[in-house]
Amino acid sequence: MNKIVISLLILAVAHTTLIAQKLAPLPMNNKEWSDSCQPFRIAGNLYYVGTYDLGCYLLATPKGHILINTGLAESVPMIKKNMQQLGFNMADIKILLTTQAHFDHVAGMADIKKQTGAKMMVDEKDAKALEDGGNSDYYMGGKGPLYLPVKPDKLLKDHDTIGLGGTKLELLHHPGHTKGSCSYLVTVKDEKRSYTVLIANIPTILGGTKLSGMPGYPEIGKDFAYTLESMKKVQFDLWVASHASQFDMHNKRKAGDAYNPEAFAGRSDYDTIIKERETDYKKLKDQQ
Repeated sequence: MNKIVISLLILAVAHTTLIAQKLAPLPMNNKEWSDSCQPFRIAGNLYYVGTYDLGCYLLATPKGHILINTGLAESVPMIKKNMQQLGFNMADIKILLTTQAHFDHVAGMADIKKQTGAKMMVDEKDAKALEDGGNSDYYMGGKGPLYLPVKPDKLLKDHDTIGLGGTKLELLHHPGHTKGSCSYLVTVKDEKRSYTVLIANIPTILGGTKLSGMPGYPEIGKDFAYTLESMKKVQFDLWVASHASQFDMHNKRKAGDAYNPEAFAGRSDYDTIIKERETDYKKLKDQQ
């Protein structure tokens, strides 16, 4: 009986500690970030399990799963439900990755890492922001953590590979939006053929950015220039992105549509959005 009482007290203290953990007010939000979305198979063993606009991607393998991005903290139950709908268990996630360390893509990492024991791997330039809950982010930070901090298990560099159960991803360092923003290339295979898929982090320039340098990110202009040139050269068969709206997901695939990887093929819309971001960069640079 005493052991039971002690256990209950420990749980109560842990719960109180979590509630008492103060998070800074979120700098922005969007209803579509929280809205639900039907999960679906993109191609081969790659699945969409995110919200209406926040792209969360599952790579299912015989040795466990890789999850890229978590959306908001409140997105975690939705991701779990989406995985179950597709026939997968959250408990089988072995590796956690992200395309950037902003709260709308990593706020659920601490929760999922705790639930699953998965290893968190991150581009080394975003490690500090992830560890302090986004407080050191050059744009959104400075007022305390925006999400529960996560200590990475492994730091990644440009062109590093991540492998699990026969699936291998290559990290592409695409800084600017955050110091460690990155994209991933992965080859998946279905019953007919193989596809090289780009999970892209589009280099959006946030309002108020100074390309000459920001406090905490003096090389931001140089990094955006590098990323814009680098992303033009990436070769792929299919592409998706950190936000569903960035690759027009809801027009390419309607709820209930049959499996159709080719819906995400083609390069013209990708080239267009990179060109638009390049135009933004040149215009801002001329103004400053």
